[in-house]
Amino acid sequence: MRTIKRCCSRLSIKYIVLLAVASILLSGCGSSRKLPSNEIKIAVLTYDEYDTLIESMTRYMTKWCRQKEKDDGIRITIDIVGAKKSQMTQNDQARKFITGNYDVLCVNLVDRTDAMVIIDRAMAADIPVIFFNREPVEEDLSRWDKLYYVGAIARQSGELQAKIIIDALSDPKKFSKIDVNGNGTIQYVMLEGEAGHQDTLVRTNVCTSELINAGFSLEKLGDEFANWDRDQARTKMRELIDRYPFQIEMVIANNDDMALGAIDAIEETDYALNPFIVGINGTADALEAIRTMRLDGSVYNDARGQAEMIMEMAYALGRDEPFPDTVELTFDKYVFRPYSIITYENVQKYLNRDR
Repeated sequence: MRTIKRCCSRLSIKYIVLLAVASILLSGCGSSRKLPSNEIKIAVLTYDEYDTLIESMTRYMTKWCRQKEKDDGIRITIDIVGAKKSQMTQNDQARKFITGNYDVLCVNLVDRTDAMVIIDRAMAADIPVIFFNREPVEEDLSRWDKLYYVGAIARQSGELQAKIIIDALSDPKKFSKIDVNGNGTIQYVMLEGEAGHQDTLVRTNVCTSELINAGFSLEKLGDEFANWDRDQARTKMRELIDRYPFQIEMVIANNDDMALGAIDAIEETDYALNPFIVGINGTADALEAIRTMRLDGSVYNDARGQAEMIMEMAYALGRDEPFPDTVELTFDKYVFRPYSIITYENVQKYLNRDR
């Protein structure tokens, strides 16, 4: 009888131990909660690392991460790569970061209409994506609740660029200075970004429509694509100068680099006229050109504000935390930063802002 009791007692102890071990194993293996970590890994994929605006944004992103590390004591790995304007290259870069278990992807698409590959891979790995600067089509962005976009509204940039011109043309003294031949019609050339790019189309069409709606007479002498690039714009502008040696009264550029390229060409050729020139973005070189009265105006695209907003969101997503109150989502997907006008009268404020 005692032997039976001892056996039962041994069995009971073994059973309890087995249950305890199984419970520990099951609780470890069955949990899907993201455990707190002292490191966040953020990948930033850009369409081209040599784009002036994008380069300034990634610089602000890195600066934000270094300061956040000091403030919160959490290591932030931020890896930034450029795709050299190849969507296939960018897709491969995204695959490598996903395989490397990065917490968040921040993507400046090469082709805004071709986000499917990156989205599919991110969804399969449950890695959030923040698109920026180049807005994906709405159908792609609505596929998953962990897809976001940070940027600015392209139409507003065209409207404000037109306002710079309208304000100048509304001043009789400035109008007579711009309208060199005195015929009441402004002869202009347009330097556009990439063919088919949303910002190119919107900025070009909105700006010229606003000018016409304001009652001004315009004559377009030339319209050239310079792909957002200063050197390409310089070459295109030299060709336009050869074609129109005494007619170009205004240059409207889709971004500052192209506006600066036009200035380079004008200065190199000692062009007979002094055209009114406007750009968009408010880059450091453009601000200096406005200060020295070589560029007549630009539309400020808040690179610093957008970069810091992207990092605020990436940090929260990487920590599996709610977005801070500074992140104001539109339709649960979009964060838009407003544009603003820069002219000689207020350029110092913007120079001080970005120091």
